[in-house]
Amino acid sequence: MTRPAGDVLLEVTDLKVHFPIKRGVVIDRTVGHVYAVDGVDLAIRRGETYGLVGESGCGKSTLGRAILRLNEPTAGHVVFDGTDVAALKGEELRKARRRMQMIFQDPMSSLDPRQSVESILLEGMRAHGLDKDKDATQRRLRQLLSAVGLPESSLRKYPHEFSGGQRQRIGIARALAVEPDLIVADEPVSALDVSVQAQVVNLLEDLQDQLGLTYVVIAHDLAVVRHISDRIGVMYLGALVEETDADSLYRDPLHPYTRALLSAIPVPDPQVEDTREQILLAGDLPSPANPPSGCRFHTRCPWRQASLCDTDRPQLREIGSGHRVACHYAEDIRDGRIQPHEVEPELVELTGALNPDLGPPDVGTAAEIL
Repeated sequence: MTRPAGDVLLEVTDLKVHFPIKRGVVIDRTVGHVYAVDGVDLAIRRGETYGLVGESGCGKSTLGRAILRLNEPTAGHVVFDGTDVAALKGEELRKARRRMQMIFQDPMSSLDPRQSVESILLEGMRAHGLDKDKDATQRRLRQLLSAVGLPESSLRKYPHEFSGGQRQRIGIARALAVEPDLIVADEPVSALDVSVQAQVVNLLEDLQDQLGLTYVVIAHDLAVVRHISDRIGVMYLGALVEETDADSLYRDPLHPYTRALLSAIPVPDPQVEDTREQILLAGDLPSPANPPSGCRFHTRCPWRQASLCDTDRPQLREIGSGHRVACHYAEDIRDGRIQPHEVEPELVELTGALNPDLGPPDVGTAAEIL
C-alpha cells in the first residue's frame, strides 16, 4: 500500500533502553546491562504504517514499549508531534498517553478477566474525562464495538467468553476508545488463526482509512508486514540495520541480515523454491548483555570482511532514495563485488568482564528478557 507522504508525527533519536543486571544477597550490585535497544533513529509520518521486523530477542517489543514510556528510556529522545515524550513526567505524561495507545501481543493476558467489556472500554475513557455524558458514552461504546465488528451484546460479557480473534478486537476497541493518533501494535495477529489474521489486518487498515491513524506494527510474519506496511524497519540485536518502503525491501534488500530473513519466506511454487537463493545463518543470536564488537551481525554474516566488520559499528546511511542501511559493504554486496563465504558458528558467551570476581551472571534468554 502507498499513501502520500505527510509531516512527521513521531521521531526517535538515538533511543537506548538498557536493563541493569543485578547480583547480590544483601545488597544488589549492578554487574552489567542488557542492551535491549541501543541507538535507534527513525521517523514516522502522520497516517502511515511503519512495520518493525526481526527475530525474537532483537528488541522490537522493547522499542515499541519505550516509545510509549512503558519501558523507561536510558537515553535518547522520543518526539511525538513536537513534544519530547521521554522528558515528560506526571500529569503531562498521562495526558500525552491519550494520543498514543498500544495493542498487546496476547489478547487474553492484556484484558482483565474480572472486568466486563463495557468496564474495560470505559476505564480509559474515564481516566481521560471522556465519559461526561451517559447517553453519549453509551453511543460511543456501541460505535467502538461496531467499528471492530462485535455485537452490542458483547458489552455485558467477559474476556473468557470470546475467541482469540474477538479478544484481539476488544483490545483494538480499547485502544480506539480514547481517540489516539498513534497505535503501537505488538504482534497483533501472531496468536491468531490464519483466517482470523486476515480479518484483523483488514480491520486495522479500514480503521486507519476512516480515522487517519498512524501505526507501528511489530511482527514476525513478513508476509503480514509486507501487506500492511508503507515502510519497514529491520532490527537486529537492539538496532535498525535497514529501512525502506515495503516494495523496495522485498525487491532489493541490501543488508545481509535482511537477505537472510527474506530467503526464509517459503514460496508456494516448488520449482522456484528449489532454485531460489536460500541463506542459512550459522550460530544463534548473540546475547544482548554482551553484543559483539563492530558490526553486531558479523558473527553470522556470510559477507563478513576482516577489516571494518570486526571493529567499526556501521551507522544507518542512505543508499538511494529513502533506503537506509547499516552495512559497510552494502554497495559491494549489491553489485556482486563481494561474494558470500561459509561461516563457522561462533560460541558467544558472557565473559567475566562484567564482574571478574563473580563470573557471568544468569540473565536468562534474550526472548525471556525482551
